[in-house]
Amino acid sequence: MHVTDMVMHIDNTLGVDSRRNIEQALTGNRGIIRAHFNDKRPHLMLVCYDNDSTSSFEILAQVSSQQLCAERVG
Repeated sequence: MHVTDMVMHIDNTLGVDSRRNIEQALTGNRGIIRAHFNDKRPHLMLVCYDNDSTSSFEILAQVSSQQLCAERVG
């Protein structure tokens, strides 16, 4: 297992409930250990994942499939 972190910027303005739903939806996917929005910067989400099981491009595609505009920033 190779644990990697990625920061994503979500362009959409989301409420607290929407952010929590996205966190839960992502965390349930293969290879994703944890997804968490930054409470002080609600457009930023940290995703911790197993690089052996998934990739940052796959995670970005999963977020984009939820009708969200997002990009990797770190």
